[in-house]
Amino acid sequence: MPENMETSAEINLKGHLVIIDDDEVLCTRLAKAMEKRGYEVRTAFSVQEGIKVAQEFEPEFAVVDLRLADGSGLEVVDKLREIVEDCRIIMMTAYGNIATAVAAVKAGTVDYLAKPADADMIERALLQTEGEGHPEIPVDPMSADRVKWEHILRVYEMCGRNVSETARRLKMHRRTLQRILAKHAPKEQGSA
Repeated sequence: MPENMETSAEINLKGHLVIIDDDEVLCTRLAKAMEKRGYEVRTAFSVQEGIKVAQEFEPEFAVVDLRLADGSGLEVVDKLREIVEDCRIIMMTAYGNIATAVAAVKAGTVDYLAKPADADMIERALLQTEGEGHPEIPVDPMSADRVKWEHILRVYEMCGRNVSETARRLKMHRRTLQRILAKHAPKEQGSA
């Protein structure tokens, strides 16, 4: 009976996935959520560690943060392409802009997602095939609250997650910023 259980688990395995993000909490949550969806997952928190894990694990899928503590996620994308030519790579960042999106696509990513992206969005992007067409254009623009949150998050990341420095740059009281960050913190429900 245990052999059948192993065979069943192998049949349900969607592939090997490496997640490279220097936000260890986010990385760990996303890894758990993706494991629940049927992926065998390895995590790394830096460029060097990500390259090492990719060489050992040879993943079919990768989720790479654009800004890592020791360098650019684009370096990881280049190495992943050398290690596993057809690896489906998603670039994820809180620093979304057109220039980095273009650079990520040119480097060989299949999609570019803004943080916070949940596990469902990431899986859709990983599994999307070229013939599926373009994503739907939103009917309504982002809400003012969403635009504000994304701006706060971008500045927070830019300040190395330093609440005091972020509050100073945003000309906001530190406690107000702490409340906003706590309110929007990712939940523990299996999505990242």
